[in-house]
Amino acid sequence: MLSSLAQPSQRQAGAALRLLVSQPEGLLQVHTAAYRGSCPSVFSQALRSAGLGSTVLVSQFLRGGVDQGPNRPVQMCGRLTWLRPALAGCLNGPEGEGSSRQAVQELWQESSRWLLEGAADLVVLDELGLALAYGLLDEAEVVATLAQRPSRMDVILTGPEMPASLMALADQVTELRRDRC
Repeated sequence: MLSSLAQPSQRQAGAALRLLVSQPEGLLQVHTAAYRGSCPSVFSQALRSAGLGSTVLVSQFLRGGVDQGPNRPVQMCGRLTWLRPALAGCLNGPEGEGSSRQAVQELWQESSRWLLEGAADLVVLDELGLALAYGLLDEAEVVATLAQRPSRMDVILTGPEMPASLMALADQVTELRRDRC
């Protein structure tokens, strides 16, 4: 049965039929595991989204080694921007002194700009939880920025450790486990 708006007798001939579609609501997702390595499934989701036309930012906070930094992003699929800190290697602990801390904070500033400006449809913040646990970023600032993002934006946070404040913001939490017999 057609709705009353679609009935020819209820509307004038030639008048456009308008459907009201609400603005999509973005999700804040957390992917966590007791081990490092939750990024592959999230990264494939980011590539798939970019391939389907979404604008995507992937920021990997502890993965250096390519001397990239926020001013030298890698572009993929025409719509995916991939950022890593300007570090000679990967961070494996709370090495929060000097250039390591500064490189991670510079990456956060660029990621934060994308979040607040609504420059992407999907933002992946890989190993954000560990960057916070290592004291490389300010938790209150991260929480405030995520709370201020546009409501249509999807955000995925990854890492083996995630503070309770970020878990409380999450719309969905995925815990990866290695269960072996």
